[in-house]
Amino acid sequence: MLQIRCKNNGVTKSFPEGASLLDVYQEFAEDLRMEFPVISAKVNNTSQGLKFRLFQNRDVEFLDARSGSGHRVYVRSLCFVLYKAATDLFPGSKLFIEHPLSRGYYCNFKKRGGEALSEPDVQRICERMQEIIRLDMPFRRFEATTEEAVRVFTERGFTDKVKLFETSGQIYTDYYMLGDTVDYYYGPLVPSAGYLQVWGLEHYQDGLLLRVPDKENPMQLAPKVEQPRTYAMFAEKVRWDIIMRLSNAGDVNKAILKGHASELIQVSEALQEKKIVKIAEEIEQRFYDHEHPVRLVLVTGPSSSGKTTFCKRLSVQLMACGLRPMSFSTDDYFVNRVDTPRLPDGSYDFDNIRAVDCELLEDHLTRLMAGERVEVPEYNFTTGKREFNGKRLRMQNDSILIIEGIHALNPLLTERIADSMKFRIFISALTNVSLDDHNWIPTQDNRLLRRIIRDYNKGAFTAQQTISQWKNVCDAEERWILPFQENADVMFNSALNIEFAVLRTHAEIILASVPRNCPEYSEAHRLLKFIHYFIPISDKEIPPTSIMREFVGGSSFKY
Repeated sequence: MLQIRCKNNGVTKSFPEGASLLDVYQEFAEDLRMEFPVISAKVNNTSQGLKFRLFQNRDVEFLDARSGSGHRVYVRSLCFVLYKAATDLFPGSKLFIEHPLSRGYYCNFKKRGGEALSEPDVQRICERMQEIIRLDMPFRRFEATTEEAVRVFTERGFTDKVKLFETSGQIYTDYYMLGDTVDYYYGPLVPSAGYLQVWGLEHYQDGLLLRVPDKENPMQLAPKVEQPRTYAMFAEKVRWDIIMRLSNAGDVNKAILKGHASELIQVSEALQEKKIVKIAEEIEQRFYDHEHPVRLVLVTGPSSSGKTTFCKRLSVQLMACGLRPMSFSTDDYFVNRVDTPRLPDGSYDFDNIRAVDCELLEDHLTRLMAGERVEVPEYNFTTGKREFNGKRLRMQNDSILIIEGIHALNPLLTERIADSMKFRIFISALTNVSLDDHNWIPTQDNRLLRRIIRDYNKGAFTAQQTISQWKNVCDAEERWILPFQENADVMFNSALNIEFAVLRTHAEIILASVPRNCPEYSEAHRLLKFIHYFIPISDKEIPPTSIMREFVGGSSFKY
């Protein structure tokens, strides 16, 4: 008999060898009384589906859709149901699950004949999805040699998955079937379609929006948020993919194997520089607008989006336009630490807008733009106090202010300054490639990998510490940064198509240092698993001015 300890309640019970997680949960269910339906589990801190069978003593933690791991299992499974419904109704069609949008997932759908998707088409797909769920069709998992998996998916025309398998270096590959429909997902699924009771599907832009459960209350849909500017930025990403001829990991790997890594890096950097030049020229044009001249550039974005390097590169291009950028950070306007708001657990809430002296910052900005000389503060992070050390600034006729900070687009920060004088920029790492047509890489994973590498290289935090803090970081972004992204005049994508191949070289050894017996191992294991799909390359040809240098080191900018 096996000894299985349930981490949800600390109780250990005996089970026969080969018992599934579903069997184990049913034995513990009455005592657990979980608030929401169980979706998946962690076994020794590794995510597994409920059909996973146990053959040794293990720790098990059951998860609902509020957890990051459980939510991913739910969404993956729902994507498979969508794919099956679409192909059942429209044989020969192509479904591309592209990226998170409007608190759902945007999907591009191409009929075999190229006809546009109609509202009745969407309704038919919805009805077929409902039927699959009502029938509670099981998700069946198969393990095969990679050669066999390549044959299975070649016969069905899945060139994206074939390229992924051929370049993954794996001996065995898992794939799934739902009825007679086959597909591949890089993580576990729920046992059967009947688990998927909360979802929605609607026509959106020129594709579909798959709506998913709310992460706080998975029994209701996540509220839809209109994001036209974010959609436009993703559309730009797709255009760049076409230019680069890269849309998935297999494409990247094939290009690397053909010796094109250097070219890919150069083109990716050139596309980003082209975008920065365009932004600088737009700012220049608005700077010389006689009626509404721009004098303040506000730059924000979530953690590890590359804001600092972006601002430095933008400053260079503004100087090339004949302007004189003056940069300073909102960090110098933190209130004294004793006055910093606190979180419910008593720790300081540095991400709160009230942690910044908005009134003083706005006063200084207004006076600077009026031509006054202003003594600006410098925050002493050791003492936790704001200091005035004689640093004085004054704008010239050709000066323009650049303010970088997590609250830069929050209206409370500059509410007394006319909008016509501001140019707002939102920057994020919107992952440029997917694993394949149905397996996207979350933008948060891109940023988390960057942050893990930067924190480790600076000696600030271990990978375990960075991962343990990440949920709080993301929660703060949801509250203080992301609600204002649609206020931006322009959005900038800091991710590179070749990025994961470079990050793998740095991240592997760092992630491998996370102990297996800590909760953070689950996330480290997941990140390791997906970066292994990319063939690693050296960063030696990444330019010293690249945004990536902010994270892997070797930047020519001073921070």
